[in-house]
Amino acid sequence: MTVLDSRSLNRATLARQLLLERSGMPVPGAVGHLGGLQAQEPQEPYTGLWSRLRAFEPTALSDLLLRRSVVRIHLMRRTVHLVTADDAVAWRARHDSMLRRRVLGVYRDEFAGTDLDELAAAGRAVMADGEPRSTAEVVSELAARRPAPGRRALGEMVVAALVPVAQAPPRGLWRTKAGVRNVLLSSWLGRSLDAPDPDPCDPVGRTLVRRYLAAYGPAATADLRAWCGLTGLPAAVKALRGELVSFRDERGRELLDLPGAPRPDPGTPAPVRFLPAFDNAILGYHDRSRIIDDAHRGLSVAGERVVLVDGRVAATWGVDAGTVVVDPLYRLSRADRGSVAEEGAALASFLSDGESTRVRVATDAR
Repeated sequence: MTVLDSRSLNRATLARQLLLERSGMPVPGAVGHLGGLQAQEPQEPYTGLWSRLRAFEPTALSDLLLRRSVVRIHLMRRTVHLVTADDAVAWRARHDSMLRRRVLGVYRDEFAGTDLDELAAAGRAVMADGEPRSTAEVVSELAARRPAPGRRALGEMVVAALVPVAQAPPRGLWRTKAGVRNVLLSSWLGRSLDAPDPDPCDPVGRTLVRRYLAAYGPAATADLRAWCGLTGLPAAVKALRGELVSFRDERGRELLDLPGAPRPDPGTPAPVRFLPAFDNAILGYHDRSRIIDDAHRGLSVAGERVVLVDGRVAATWGVDAGTVVVDPLYRLSRADRGSVAEEGAALASFLSDGESTRVRVATDAR
């Protein structure tokens, strides 16, 4: 079986993630291809798409949110993701038990003796009129009707697990600060959500596997599980094996992939790319060594924005008074510093609507 080294996996990941070369995909196509973008920080998907798409206009994404073609929902790993409306409809039910399980993992004692199906029905009744409500408003109405667990636990269980809801704009619009207001996903989209499929071969899971491999492969089943939070999708993987190809990584793990998916030559040059906080190009794997050193793995879960140099995390970045500030994790060569500064200036212009191209790259490693 062919062994793929870390650099081969890195270039495959960059190609699938639209980071090896900016794509001409339309915005909804890119959101769909990526299987959504992690979006608990509302403005971060704009940088994620700017780094991946040619001539990306942030108003295009805002318009999609306003037209309800993309939505913000709790989905993979119980985190807020920006996904297409079609994927929200098709995937939400498949994630239902995982969402419940993850909330119970934090608040199990508070929900002891609580009928969760009854609580879900009560939550849907509160939001049945289709009016967006804050989580506090939902909790207040529920608590007034019945004894309930603590308010924080109740809010997280209802709006992040039991009841499929969307976070309505203006939350998530470009350059807009707005609190979370929840609305029934079916009401928001004007569509019924797909029901759980009893087929033991898990057709929805098979779709998730194919879509994951298209955007993240080659990958192990542990990587798939880390991306979606589901328990490995074993039935789906088993049903698909005949149409997949297999590799090994340098640790001996089996990696699965779609046969025709891009696997560029490991010598392919990789441009500097600025990634937003919690980007799935990093978080979408259990073994993240293809893109980030183990010593820096904690950055990816701490909300740090990172810079890729030669395809790997080499710096963190932020913005200070219109200046993009880069802090290298190790000493960069003069050529790499120049490339980081050039891409950073382009990012500064994007974030400031052309008012600033200022970038500062620290001399010393962080």
